[in-house]
Amino acid sequence: MSHHEQPSRRSFLASVAAASTVPAVVSTRLGANVYELARADEPTKPAGPNDRIRIATIGMGIIGFIDTDTALKVPGVELVAAADLYEGRRVHAREVYGDHVAVSVDYREILGRKDVDAVLVCVPDHWHSRIAIDAMRAGKAVYCEKPMVRLVDEGPEVIAVQKETGAVFQVGSQYASSVLYDKVKELIRQGTIGKVNAIEARYNRNSPIGAWQYSIPTDASPSTVDWDRFLGDAPRRPFDPVRFFRWRNYWDYGTAVAGDLFVHLLTGIHHATGALGPTRIGGMGGQRYWKDGRDVYDVIMGLLDYPETEAHPGFTLSLQTNFEDGSGGDAMFRFVGSDGVINVSFTELTVTGTGIVQPTAEQVLKGYNSARTFSRAQQEAFAERYLAEHPRTASKPRSREPEKFAVPKGYDERYDHFVNFFKSIRERRPVYEDAVFGYRAAAPALLCNESYRRGELIGWDPVRMKVVS
Repeated sequence: MSHHEQPSRRSFLASVAAASTVPAVVSTRLGANVYELARADEPTKPAGPNDRIRIATIGMGIIGFIDTDTALKVPGVELVAAADLYEGRRVHAREVYGDHVAVSVDYREILGRKDVDAVLVCVPDHWHSRIAIDAMRAGKAVYCEKPMVRLVDEGPEVIAVQKETGAVFQVGSQYASSVLYDKVKELIRQGTIGKVNAIEARYNRNSPIGAWQYSIPTDASPSTVDWDRFLGDAPRRPFDPVRFFRWRNYWDYGTAVAGDLFVHLLTGIHHATGALGPTRIGGMGGQRYWKDGRDVYDVIMGLLDYPETEAHPGFTLSLQTNFEDGSGGDAMFRFVGSDGVINVSFTELTVTGTGIVQPTAEQVLKGYNSARTFSRAQQEAFAERYLAEHPRTASKPRSREPEKFAVPKGYDERYDHFVNFFKSIRERRPVYEDAVFGYRAAAPALLCNESYRRGELIGWDPVRMKVVS
């Protein structure tokens, strides 16, 4: 199935976290307990002249080109302008998309254009909130790359401005629109694995580019790079092409591994479970492999405790990301419930498990159990009482054959995310991943960083979205 054939959503939710409905997902049987996932909604229809959306991309780095390419696959979307601080990327934007694309150094020129309906904010993290706020106040719809903010303190202002302006604002963490995590959400809601009590997630990378050793052009210099504009509110430094092109490696501009990858993991987990966020957050790690001058870690593990509420069961979440060169590149989610487990990879999920099965009285008196240490008389008395209290043990234990659900070949959840974004613009419907959702995914990730740097647990109020003692 090509990107142009991907179906879209019919209905949008004001907030994924507060959603009470299950996303519309259908499963086509491919074999014994193997299914292919798809949307139950109508396919995306060609856009008419009045449905045309003109976009501009601010920041033409790796993700800037990826997001732009994906957005342009959605019918009725047109690129009219692009901005970047490096001359070579401005040149390449026109080489790729045509000379009709206007390019600029200053993003404010983009925001002043009347022919721009929406902007894609694909800049270094320390510019996310400022540009997103300026764009919303300029009347533009905003697709802001994750994490929504670089600092926890920046979140409330972005939320307030979205509310104040009524702007269509969507964070670019595409697991919120993935048919795979819609299916996980459905399975959890149906009680397929019982009560979720623990979740494990990891996102590892095993390559220099994956670990942010991005390429540096041979013409990088103060004449081709607007260094002062790049620094913004960051500490003043002499021109440094490594810091400019590998900005993720430095606290002054990026949010380290947690801000880059934990946000994706948290987005998928919050979407699937409906949880608002954790109450206790811990992070630990270090710089284990990449001794290349970076000042951020390359390995981190996070431990987050989610409270039990009337709407959602409590669970403990462990997150892990490793940039060490021998770690292997993969992503994995493991939702552990009282009656089973859901394992999720990039392209499929598998449901397995039997739940906790009460042993028979005979089994209780054998093996690793304290009852076997009782006197014979007490063993018999205990067995009699146990049978009276656990009559179900005489029946056949519950079981579940493993089931596998996979996305279609060529499926791209990023495309679905853009379909949702543009449909929000056209129909003025709420987005799937608004500023509140984006902040609730970003803040715990950023607080993993804070915990790592402080060496202590951090409290978080997921309802009021505030750090607590």
